[in-house]
Amino acid sequence: MLSYRQIFYHIIFRTRSTQKTLNLNECDDLYKHIKTVIKNKHSVLYCINGTEDHIHFLSDLHPSVALADFIREIKSSAGNWIETNGQFPEFDGWANGYVGLTYNYTDKERIIDYIKNQRELHKTIDLELECRKVLEKHGIEIGEDHFL
Repeated sequence: MLSYRQIFYHIIFRTRSTQKTLNLNECDDLYKHIKTVIKNKHSVLYCINGTEDHIHFLSDLHPSVALADFIREIKSSAGNWIETNGQFPEFDGWANGYVGLTYNYTDKERIIDYIKNQRELHKTIDLELECRKVLEKHGIEIGEDHFL
């Protein structure tokens, strides 16, 4: 019998100390690398975007892959790629942790639009405020001693 599944994750992770070290003019290459990592995990990238200090993406997650392992692999591979290509000389690594939220198929286009709009959104709010709003909307208690 064939198994069916659909697991959409909206992932957010940031640079170490939320430093603005990702040059937006160079991010397309980084995003292509992340897409390859996701594909190699038998998952699908639907949308990726971000700002100088963080990245958002929407991905289908293959059921054989644990979310924590998925994020660890993406951050590790992206960090190694950044170190070797020299496009982000100020980059000092990724911060610990991430936000990983699940969504229904009916939410897919709305989340894609939200991710595509990241650069406009962050002209008016910073990452901390955005994360607070997202976490509160999802009923996730914020641990202030570990927040950003």
